[in-house]
Amino acid sequence: MVVPPLLRVVIMGPPGSGKGTVSSRIIKHFGMKHLSSGDLLRDNMQKKTEVGILAKSYIDQGRLIPDDIMTRLMLNELKGLDRYNWLLDGFPRTVAQAEALDKECQIDTVIDLDVPFETIKCRLTARWIHPASGRVYNLEFSPPKVQGIDDITGEPLVQRDDDKPETVTKRLQAYDAQTKPVLEYYREKGLLKSFSGTETNKIWPHIYAFLQTKLPDVSQKDAATPR
Repeated sequence: MVVPPLLRVVIMGPPGSGKGTVSSRIIKHFGMKHLSSGDLLRDNMQKKTEVGILAKSYIDQGRLIPDDIMTRLMLNELKGLDRYNWLLDGFPRTVAQAEALDKECQIDTVIDLDVPFETIKCRLTARWIHPASGRVYNLEFSPPKVQGIDDITGEPLVQRDDDKPETVTKRLQAYDAQTKPVLEYYREKGLLKSFSGTETNKIWPHIYAFLQTKLPDVSQKDAATPR
């Protein structure tokens, strides 16, 4: 029996591009292991690991976490996934990180969510949360029954500083400046696959069809069991 080679995928996209939704669908349909730099950082900071304490000191000063710290954190975690197909999310963010990753493993494809900044701006600034539960509302897609009020508790909703229009613009500009060279790096290697659109549900079928050429859909096997 021929064992198919393992698939190593990186997903890239600005904050608010639907990366979380697309990643969760990829995991569900293709059974890949998902490694998110954000989740891993939060976990390490919570557990107060050496890397977590270091990373937190940079975040608290509003500075970017240096490449070597991020690289050490991610590559260490990837060692435990060497027998699995995996999806990397939030890493690499810089060319130096991409080069360090290349030394350790062969990336097969890079999925780039190419969503117009204006669309993302509307999407993010429409997001309000209920701080105690973490419930998220979107004024366009899933608004609360009463404006500004949580459906379940009746408590007021807040807009995170991250989602305020001026902050969103800054975040998108920072992403663009930092990530363009990484996209270029992968484009030159012939690994970049861009999916353009303004709606995740319209972009998803194209990503799904693309990945189906590389991996079987594992969710079909238990289609009888609702998920």
